[in-house]
Amino acid sequence: MPPAAEAASSEPILLAVEGITKHFSGVTALSDVSLDIRPGEILGLLGENGAGKSTLLKILSGVMPPSGGRITFDGADYHPSSPQDAKRLGIVTIYQELSLIPTLTVAENIFIGRAPIGPFGLVSWTRMEQDSRTIIARVGLSIDPMTPVSALSVAEQQLVEIARALSLKSRLIIMDEPTSALTETEVQRLLSIMDRLRKDKVAIMFVTHRLEEASAICDRMTVLRDGRLAGHLDREGGPIALPKIIEKMVGRAASELYARPAQRAVAGDVVLSVRGLRTVRDPEAPHAIVLDGVDIDLKAGEILGVAGLVGSGRTELARAIFGADRIAAGTITLDGKPIAPASPADAIALGIGLLPEDRKHQAIFAALGILPNFSIASLGSFSNGFGFMAERRERDALSGFRKMLSIRMASAEQAIEGLSG
Repeated sequence: MPPAAEAASSEPILLAVEGITKHFSGVTALSDVSLDIRPGEILGLLGENGAGKSTLLKILSGVMPPSGGRITFDGADYHPSSPQDAKRLGIVTIYQELSLIPTLTVAENIFIGRAPIGPFGLVSWTRMEQDSRTIIARVGLSIDPMTPVSALSVAEQQLVEIARALSLKSRLIIMDEPTSALTETEVQRLLSIMDRLRKDKVAIMFVTHRLEEASAICDRMTVLRDGRLAGHLDREGGPIALPKIIEKMVGRAASELYARPAQRAVAGDVVLSVRGLRTVRDPEAPHAIVLDGVDIDLKAGEILGVAGLVGSGRTELARAIFGADRIAAGTITLDGKPIAPASPADAIALGIGLLPEDRKHQAIFAALGILPNFSIASLGSFSNGFGFMAERRERDALSGFRKMLSIRMASAEQAIEGLSG
């Protein structure tokens, strides 16, 4: 156990969660979950999609109350009525989807809603800049605090979020998938900053799907499975072994998960062929990657992996094929016939689908229910021919996919934003 972790183990418990339960319209999202965390400790919160991690985070951050159980923070009962209340008490959550305002400066984002006031009741910009410079230096940023957030990389924006949490004198920082959009170098930098915060007695709850990172940095882990506590894992003389983590997450040995098939299916003819694909830069997305001369072939019955570091153009390739980004040069053929989808609607009509990485902004209508979100990209398939929806057919199709994909939902009318990631 690292020296910092040994020191944390002797500290009194900062946050204690005891038997927390949460129900949503007949669906139990959390059932009898318990955990604790101490100052100067990094606790990993792990589990598959749908395990209940997001629900627990929302409860701890004051977004929603639990249906049952007890939470204490620094020895007192903890009942935050809002995220602002949680922040005031010393718990700040940094979500995967960053909450910075791109048109404001770094300093304005750090002190938003609580800008330092100078003489005559006016904002003291000098003090704001000075205080921001001190805070961002604590997380290893050497940028001008008056720089607009829109000019920063994703990694730099992540650090600004952490700086804002520190400016609130946070005692517990909850990080939700903070490394999902970072390069390996940026990840190592973030883990180093987390280690530094641990030495400053800041407690960190680290929510991630990247098990190697959790194993490297976490002092302990709490694992959820299907809304229940699957168990706790302690660091015993070294990093927590990945097979142990996986076994807790899925309920069976890791060796049983990825058994190679005795015989692989033989791929068929080329279905999709891309040659010399080149795109142009979108003025509205100045940081997007421009493709230049990309070639791929995808065969029937084949799973083709497109690999690369963050910023290598993987997402841009998928968007170009789907008609979401304009193609400047190159050819695309589908079943041997040239195609040129000018929009996602064209691609859908050709039988091409896309699951984007940013589902909140590019894949769902958060204010609508599950049923309209399910059918909105294929309304013609559920029309009765007179311009009206064949609702029975629509609901039957949704029911089939619900069973096939094991989707946990209360009803077809449930708001889609109420589902897990």
